[in-house]
Amino acid sequence: MAQKGQKQRGIVICVAGMSGCGKSTAAKRLATRYGLRYFSGGDMLKALAVETGYKPCGRGWWETEEGRSFLQQRSKDHRFDKRVDEELMNWARRGNVVLDSWTMPWLLKEGAFKVWLEVSTDERARRLARRDRISVEEARRVLEVKDGETRGIFKRLYGFGLGADFSPFDLILDANLLESGEVFRALCMVVDRVVLGKC
Repeated sequence: MAQKGQKQRGIVICVAGMSGCGKSTAAKRLATRYGLRYFSGGDMLKALAVETGYKPCGRGWWETEEGRSFLQQRSKDHRFDKRVDEELMNWARRGNVVLDSWTMPWLLKEGAFKVWLEVSTDERARRLARRDRISVEEARRVLEVKDGETRGIFKRLYGFGLGADFSPFDLILDANLLESGEVFRALCMVVDRVVLGKC
């Protein structure tokens, strides 16, 4: 991936997709499978939330009232997202990483393999409802608010359309009908062939 004369930095894989698509699960499994470090933009944002006085805990925190409050704070103060993106960029420069991030596919201009997991709002709502034991209708409302706020943050900050602009991606995988294990196996097959050059 490195150009002639550049120091080879190793593998960089970015995994993105809207909330509830399974990107974190897939990214973690890829990191384990290939012996890479894993870094999550969401985890880094939670760490900043703690510094700010929030108390994120467990899965699904982003969909809680407190999580939505922090999301609104981020909408008004872009320093949170900029700090996270600077940190992720630093890890990308070192290489041999899997990045679970909404922004890195656009900010890393070259040298990374970029994956988008496509899952419909209906299916994401069903998954969220099962996980949080809420109705599908409530899950859909939660996702619509979160998706809208998140898209707005990155549109204002960087100008790209999250979930609308797929130009940075090397692979777009429709994961609507796939279990997490099937998504992982499909990604491994592509990484083996395209990133590692295995026959």
